[in-house]
Amino acid sequence: MQPAIETVKLVRVFSSPQGEFRALDEVSISVPNGIIYGLLGPNGAGKTTLIRILATLLLPTSGDAYVGGFHVVKEASKVREIINLVSGGERPGYGILSVRENLMYYGQVYGLTWSETKRKIEELDSLLDLSDFLDKRLNRISTGMMQKYALARGLINDPEILFLDEPTLGLDVNNARVIRRIIKSLVEKGDIKTILLTSHYMAEVEELCDYISIIDRGRIIAHGTPDELRKMVEKEIIYDVDIRLRDVDRINFLKRLDSVIGHTVKTRQLTGEARIRIILSSEDIGRIIRRFEDEGVHVLRVTRSEASLEDVFLKLVGKGIGDEEG
Repeated sequence: MQPAIETVKLVRVFSSPQGEFRALDEVSISVPNGIIYGLLGPNGAGKTTLIRILATLLLPTSGDAYVGGFHVVKEASKVREIINLVSGGERPGYGILSVRENLMYYGQVYGLTWSETKRKIEELDSLLDLSDFLDKRLNRISTGMMQKYALARGLINDPEILFLDEPTLGLDVNNARVIRRIIKSLVEKGDIKTILLTSHYMAEVEELCDYISIIDRGRIIAHGTPDELRKMVEKEIIYDVDIRLRDVDRINFLKRLDSVIGHTVKTRQLTGEARIRIILSSEDIGRIIRRFEDEGVHVLRVTRSEASLEDVFLKLVGKGIGDEEG
């Protein structure tokens, strides 16, 4: 079966007075129909560049890309008929118009009749629970409401393929959870055939996606199902070490230890603590804890942990990427 999305050695180079920057470096992916496909990577890894090329908003420097079987450069108009794009943090529309009026406008931009658009807005209200703010001006609604509205705008034309670029960016934990639940239901119910989702939130990708590619510095460095990716670190030893927040600047010695493959730091401002996640090539935690104590770091808790996608990323590039504060 023809993939929903396919790229072949896709390259995008940006030029500036400082020189050239290779945002995408021969990226090749194949996204089957009927799944949520995750593109996981840190900020600046190339996720948004790739999604903008697939949505026909940016030309590639070289290589090919197909969406729904159509070439994104040679058949851009056909691609646009079957897709939509939602970017986290965007405020698409006119602030002085209500949410309903903005959705009416976008419905007609996509070629729906007045009555078809009204009917579609009713469906979206039922799906996304928009009724509390449908008739509020766009510039008066909260960030959580704005992201629901942005998702509604992305669904107004019943796209076959939906691009979600950091869909929970800037949302609090509860609103992000709501948006994730809605996204998952879209494919499960068949409202959308395929979703390509970019994120730098590990938990988000792990929860939502059937298949994942990890991208760093414009290159795909790993791909597979969540379980397949986790198997890449099944032989490593992983510990979470909780310390006092004020001691974080004393842990740089971890970078110099041969047994430490990588580590991440997550701060917890409310409790005054920090969690250090450490991936080890050998059972060396006793010596590491003694080293913490030698450096004047007060260790609160030590816990053996199961492998996660974050650990895969740590192993591959020696660093972690962003996640929601614990």
